[in-house]
Amino acid sequence: MTLLAPHATVRSLAGRDFLKEVDLTVEEWRSLVALAAELKMERRLPGRAPRLAGRSIALLFEKASTRTRCAFEVAAYDEGAHVTYLDPSSSHLGHKESVADTARVLSRLYDGIEYRGSDQATVETLAAYARVPVWNGLTDAWHPTQSLCDVLTMLEHSNKEAAQISVAYVGDARNNVARSLLVAGALMGMDVRLVSPTELAPDRDAVRQAERIAAATGARLTITSDRRQGLSGADFVYTDVWVSMGEPPELWDRRIAQLAPYAVDDALLRLTGNPEVRFMHCLPALHGTDTDLGRQLQIRTGRTSLEVTPEVFESERSIVFDQAENRLHTIKAVLVATLAAGGRPSEEGAG
Repeated sequence: MTLLAPHATVRSLAGRDFLKEVDLTVEEWRSLVALAAELKMERRLPGRAPRLAGRSIALLFEKASTRTRCAFEVAAYDEGAHVTYLDPSSSHLGHKESVADTARVLSRLYDGIEYRGSDQATVETLAAYARVPVWNGLTDAWHPTQSLCDVLTMLEHSNKEAAQISVAYVGDARNNVARSLLVAGALMGMDVRLVSPTELAPDRDAVRQAERIAAATGARLTITSDRRQGLSGADFVYTDVWVSMGEPPELWDRRIAQLAPYAVDDALLRLTGNPEVRFMHCLPALHGTDTDLGRQLQIRTGRTSLEVTPEVFESERSIVFDQAENRLHTIKAVLVATLAAGGRPSEEGAG
């Protein structure tokens, strides 16, 4: 895995927000990946001095999470920072207090604010009114902490340079994971394919932003409904749940009918023609009936899995838990890069 030396470019991120991939330059994005790899290597070294001692971080969660919450908390603790977790019942965000007012209050008390919820406008407003860095833990539009860990994971599991790596995302290509993967892959100069039914293709704005970046990096971008074309030669096959958090149950039947041909099973992986292909998923995954939702879906549809079969999910080709671990190291890189050198530079009228 060959990466850009992180330190010089990472300094430009001090005090910055981390809201979506397109806000960073190619050099800044790649330096974050390199910093994450460095922090991962040094995590268990004895005598390591914490970089964020005395810092305090607020985690605002309007959507529940396992990986995002745990990764932010452990990353902060590893570097000596303190964390306050605020779920929807623990703050007045958007109910009794505006997003702008919440940002102005929290940025008087904390050195950084993480937000995980639905509306991209909410995290953008937090960033506009806060005088400390704001980080996007997930919105319906973008998932930058996920795509950062995806890039690191692919580099770790390939002996190729980034520009030679090909990744095929199959499923609902309109969602935040697909959109972020497309742009992140463009920033790395990768070969990125989004493979989905035509009616679930990504929005043109996201594609245009990725194409603009690809013109500078040499990335190859493919949007197709043809599974054979999209999967041929892929090094990594990536999928996500078929219905996003909060969408109504009646949507499941229609979405399953649309996406059933794109479920990741052994036959679909064989379309890559690559015996070394690896499987990726941002989790949680519906790959069996050992969850309440899995059992409900079996009763409703007769299916025992949705976007990926148990045979693929549990196989040696699956690197999903390496991805999950890398959320820690890449989120730590974001915290260190934006906080270690100080808070946001003062701005006229901020706070």
